[in-house]
Amino acid sequence: MFGINGVEAIVLVLVVLFLVGPERLPEYAQKLKDLVKAAKRYATGATEDFKETLGPEIAEVDWRKFDPRQYDPRTIVRQALLEDDDAPAASSASIPDRRDELVSARLAPGERAPFDGEST
Repeated sequence: MFGINGVEAIVLVLVVLFLVGPERLPEYAQKLKDLVKAAKRYATGATEDFKETLGPEIAEVDWRKFDPRQYDPRTIVRQALLEDDDAPAASSASIPDRRDELVSARLAPGERAPFDGEST
């Protein structure tokens, strides 16, 4: 937090206590309490405004299914392997096989690759 360690934080607290003094310490403690309460009210109000803006549909969302910790690659692969293959896959006839074009487009040894100056 702010790049200070525990010892530095204690020193800062002691310096503040020394500067504020025992006479004004209760006053500043009260101000700090009011500040924390105001921040809490602000956060609660923002949460309520957010829920009000999005409507009642937001309460029905299952947020657990969006948890990234549940997407373990091992689990995904296991589920994919255990799925039934009854559903036909995407027709491979509709996807043209362009491997032959790619192989014929290889450069000869020593040949320079084409360069398009407008694309960069």
